[in-house]
Amino acid sequence: MMKTKQILALCLLLCTSHLCAPAQRDTLLVAFYNVENLFHPSDDSLTRDDDFTPTGAYHWSYGKYYKKIANVAKVLIAMGQGKPPAIVGLAEIENERVLKDLCYRSPLKTFGYRYVHHDSPDRRGVDVALLYRDSLVRILREHKVPVQFPFEPKTRNRDLLYALAQFPCGDSLHVIVNHWTSRFGGYAATIPKRNYYADVARRVVDSVLIDNPEANILLIGDFNDYATDESMEKHLRARKYSPDNIGDTLFNLMYYFVNQNNVGSHKHEDFWGCLDQIIVSRALLFDKNKLRIFQHLPHIYQAPFLLVPDEKYGGVKTNRTFLGPRYIGGFADHLPVYILLEEIGDYSITP
Repeated sequence: MMKTKQILALCLLLCTSHLCAPAQRDTLLVAFYNVENLFHPSDDSLTRDDDFTPTGAYHWSYGKYYKKIANVAKVLIAMGQGKPPAIVGLAEIENERVLKDLCYRSPLKTFGYRYVHHDSPDRRGVDVALLYRDSLVRILREHKVPVQFPFEPKTRNRDLLYALAQFPCGDSLHVIVNHWTSRFGGYAATIPKRNYYADVARRVVDSVLIDNPEANILLIGDFNDYATDESMEKHLRARKYSPDNIGDTLFNLMYYFVNQNNVGSHKHEDFWGCLDQIIVSRALLFDKNKLRIFQHLPHIYQAPFLLVPDEKYGGVKTNRTFLGPRYIGGFADHLPVYILLEEIGDYSITP
């Protein structure tokens, strides 16, 4: 069993490997964060949110709720070293009410955040959303993308979220926020569902590329699959980035972490892996437009306050809000992932 000093040293090593190091050029941070059950304590009679009410299984009080809101804000502000993301996709938020509290009643309120959100049919009522700083980003259009399994038509699934974002340089970015079917109920049994999500997402990508083959496209989210799974490689057709792969249209940046031990955005038992992924079109890597991913690198935000010693499996694990029904008061069961966008040319981005 690792001693406390060894655990802290490992936390610091993980943290310094992937924290936001100051870039040589002005950059904008674009992130994704599965915030783990950000529910409002009020009861929604249309969804299965009873556990996250004051009288529910988790005894979800307003005090715990507002601490959770403050924790999410802390993560986003710390991630950018005081300059939080220009865009951040979120998963597992219950409704518009929690987004209002996050944007307007937390420390994020000083950064001018706005949000894009649509209620989805998910039985628990959890959705995806997109936050953006309106001093840096304009949303030109947005809509939800329903996902209905033909082989299980009565299932109520989470929608995808599409938004077209425009940056100060005038260039735009097509953003697709994802939260695909989980592995709960068995990995093999749920493979067709994630494959179908991948097919839907790919159709959205292809519809954009038909109009503009050099469009900037970004898919972010909790895909509940890894970069090497068939949903990613065969259905979404997101490849490993290489300068030689000029014929491919989508690249999964999280391949960068595939062969790195004990590195990931989520830990299952003793395995760290990247269920949270960042997938981009070739234009963001091959300098086709004014926006480019700085150094072509993805990042995992592994700050020490997001990690705690793992007494059962060793090393560290995520500092969660709950461990089973027991309230911990931490952050989430996933770590945020992000990229840095830089401007090509003379235009300077000033967050």
